[in-house]
Amino acid sequence: MTIALRRPLTVEDYVAWAGAQAEGQRTELINGQIVAMAPERVEHGEVKLAAAIALRAAVARAGLDCHTLGDGITVRIDDHTAYEPDALVYCGQRLARGSMIVSAPIVIVEVLSPATAHTDTSAKLIGYFKLPSVMHYLVLDPEARSVTHHARDRVPDVLTAGPLRLDPPGLDVTVEDLLVLPDEAPPQCEWSGGLPIMSAQPARVAQYSQARQVVGDVGM
Repeated sequence: MTIALRRPLTVEDYVAWAGAQAEGQRTELINGQIVAMAPERVEHGEVKLAAAIALRAAVARAGLDCHTLGDGITVRIDDHTAYEPDALVYCGQRLARGSMIVSAPIVIVEVLSPATAHTDTSAKLIGYFKLPSVMHYLVLDPEARSVTHHARDRVPDVLTAGPLRLDPPGLDVTVEDLLVLPDEAPPQCEWSGGLPIMSAQPARVAQYSQARQVVGDVGM
């Protein structure tokens, strides 16, 4: 639903308006118009939470001066467009309390839903990479159990299992961690050399062993 306006809003106008609203409906600014976001399915909320947790853990493992945020924060695309990704990572100084805009995200995540799939894979794909800071755009599909990894200046990869390297800034995650749901047992693993070492779930052990072999062959 688009909220009719007499004139196109700037991102600054939009943030001021959003800051004055009561908690509730999520919105984005698209071409100067406020667009209400559709209510989410439970699996959408579960996956975007899992993604934020996985990215935060990856930042901690890497010991980087980076920060993870869940949904609700604004990413300014241009003067009249601002999106709210499902999760993101930015690096450098932590944003000040009260901030509503992340100006230089480096990793952005969107979780597909029937209402957002077209926009997430078209307009947002183009829009996010207009920002020089964005190096990785991850599109998570809860139904297909897949992650599409768009990296700047690289051909996209569609992954259904195994490790995923986000460099820069130097993060290692797994597809399983990004997509894990509350009723699933997450992979039990330790990390070594940026790669996961599994200690349970034999099927996943095989997947990771194959992935480690491929990475090792490439690195030789």
